[in-house]
Amino acid sequence: MRTDLSTRDPGRYRWVVLAVATFTQAAAGFFVQGIGALGVQLQRDLGLNAAQLGLLISAAQFAPLLGLLVAGELLDRFDERWVVGIGAGLVGGALIAGTLAPGYAALLGVLLVVGAGYSAVQPGGSKSVASWFDASRRGMAMGVRQAGLPLGAALASATLPVVAAAFGWRATLPAGGLVALLGAAAFVLLYRRPPERAAPTREAGARLVLLKDPAMRRALLCGASLISVQCGVGLLTVLHLHEVASLAPGPAVLILVAAQGAGVAGRILLAAFSDRAGSRRQDVVTVSMLAVVAALALLLTPVGRSPVAACVVFVWLGFFGIGWYGPWVALVSEVAPAGRTGFALGLAMAVNQVAIVLVPPLLGLLRDVTGGFAVPWALLIAMTCTALAGAAWPRYGAIDQS
Repeated sequence: MRTDLSTRDPGRYRWVVLAVATFTQAAAGFFVQGIGALGVQLQRDLGLNAAQLGLLISAAQFAPLLGLLVAGELLDRFDERWVVGIGAGLVGGALIAGTLAPGYAALLGVLLVVGAGYSAVQPGGSKSVASWFDASRRGMAMGVRQAGLPLGAALASATLPVVAAAFGWRATLPAGGLVALLGAAAFVLLYRRPPERAAPTREAGARLVLLKDPAMRRALLCGASLISVQCGVGLLTVLHLHEVASLAPGPAVLILVAAQGAGVAGRILLAAFSDRAGSRRQDVVTVSMLAVVAALALLLTPVGRSPVAACVVFVWLGFFGIGWYGPWVALVSEVAPAGRTGFALGLAMAVNQVAIVLVPPLLGLLRDVTGGFAVPWALLIAMTCTALAGAAWPRYGAIDQS
């Protein structure tokens, strides 16, 4: 019989769960989220163009196209403690082994393995938090947990370029691997299921029938468009500020860090607001989409060429273009049917993965072909507006998603 804090004082222990889930999220995504900040150095050292750099970012996202669905099913059958721990451990092991990568092609292979491990961390951490927090605080808790990703990205953006400048780009891989292993160890050692929750069932239930739910379809549509914007922020911020706003690479990276820090705040504040009485989570996601469209439109004007104004716009983009994920993932967990939370989260995140895989290389290619950033930003505007229109279409129905 367990006598640890999870059973003695569940009210306090849920905050331990939130802390360890957030840390593991940040640790597992540390290296991949820092690739954008290494863009100038990787282009120089490996002779990459923008499309190749975008493909490098996408490489870690190929495996989750299927892996997220598999992870979601495993989470509904087994304890998330082990599913997440093993996944984060695979991320760390692959990155440390990747120290031997001789060049670009090998680095792509390493990131494919990293993506397979990371497939378990995203839905697993979200399910663990959803299990410990009721609806009145779930948005805030999910926002804090999801803030781990931009937090890890901000820390990686601040540290990995320094490591690469001092020891070369290969040294960034074991650094990221050790951080991921720390996250894996912390989750395995500290996480426990809620004492009142039954052990995961191994019976198969409805799966893709979730797509018949109007609320789920709406969430998927909004998520795919906003994750595309998030990819654009990570890939193009430093390059835009360097080439269009004439900032040196160092200050441009600092603005990316600031945007990611704003995303951390956004994930917490927007999700906490979605917990308020009378506030629907879908409405918060919709407001984020409108704010993103306004910011991207400004980048197409002379504002995008002004160093100070462009920096402000990118921080705004960080708050809404990264912060949306907090209320969104809480929304997905709540529209899922009983006993299928893991698969619902995996399905929603798998749909996002399609955009994560396709959008970065597409944006990089458009940048290379057109020689500027107007077309990539315009594409993101068009995608977000299309999603807004689709989510508001009558066939989705007026469904309470709070």
